Amino acid sequence: MTPKALAPGHIIGIIGGGQLGRMLALAAARLGLKCHIFCPEDNAPASQVADHTTIAAYDDLQALAEFAAHVDVVTYEFENIPADSVAVLAASKPVYPSAKALAVSQDRLDEKTFISQLGIAVADFYDITTTETLAQALQHTGGHGILKTRRFGYDGKGQWRLSPDSDLAEVVAQLDGQPAILEALVNFEREVSVIVARDLNGQITCYAPIENQHENHILRRSLLPAQISEGVAQSATQLAEKLAAALDYIGVLSIETFVTADGLVVNEIAPRVHNSGHLTQDACTVGQFEQHIRAISGWPLGDTQAHSHAVMTNLLGDEINQWADWAAQANTAVHLYGKQHAKAGRKMGHVTQLKAK
Repeated sequence: MTPKALAPGHIIGIIGGGQLGRMLALAAARLGLKCHIFCPEDNAPASQVADHTTIAAYDDLQALAEFAAHVDVVTYEFENIPADSVAVLAASKPVYPSAKALAVSQDRLDEKTFISQLGIAVADFYDITTTETLAQALQHTGGHGILKTRRFGYDGKGQWRLSPDSDLAEVVAQLDGQPAILEALVNFEREVSVIVARDLNGQITCYAPIENQHENHILRRSLLPAQISEGVAQSATQLAEKLAAALDYIGVLSIETFVTADGLVVNEIAPRVHNSGHLTQDACTVGQFEQHIRAISGWPLGDTQAHSHAVMTNLLGDEINQWADWAAQANTAVHLYGKQHAKAGRKMGHVTQLKAK
């Protein structure tokens, strides 16, 4: 039986008030759907473009229950939502992506284990709880590796690059009791992400792989098409489809991979729309944000084919002040997030430059 699609006028609840929620709300509005934001901040980027906002903590179960009573479906713009909060929402309304997908992506050890059990390559990884377990793991990785907290952390936060000269006791002290995972270094040629969508009927669509370039652990720019062979592109699409199906996923899923001489290695997954997919808004008929709204609302998935080549550049910190210069450039789309304070490294907006294929 085909699920009934949400008709225009229905309300999508979005947990999180950042720029991803903002762009989801804008995409929903184009389809005639309303959005209700749940976040702890006043005047959040998403709230500025949404119909309603509930301001409360993410663990305020009563506020979450009241929020759920006023929406038709719930989604989220970030993955670090307490499990109890998801349970309260799911008790009365559909929540997409599911609690399973959320749980897998919230813990890096669980994520790596899940992916590897599907026969998909990941970096060698080790569960770290003490200085001793870290020292033992480093013996298997040649003394080098990336130590990461198992939960939370993004844009390089909660990560330490280790070498034989590292003071392991000091690094473990910085963990402050948080469980961690050590990942072996991967010798890669480039990083490529795949944005995949799966709808309520199990239909899957993928965008062409996108190449990512980082500076200081923060995504600086993304390029479409990625400079990879057709065979690598097909492999990336296949593993993305496999992961989406294995998670019984609904919505947009983002997979970051390393291109190596031996094939693709998955770095991490994100159960949401993703920074690397921002360029799809301007380079494709249906971008990742509208695709996510379509998927969770029971609408047919849209066309993912790119009509243009594209380069997306993040505007970080004070670079937001260059908005007029970017706006004056030809074939350039400017997206500003409405954040009140520019901080070093903070994502304040992005621009997408298009070029004919």
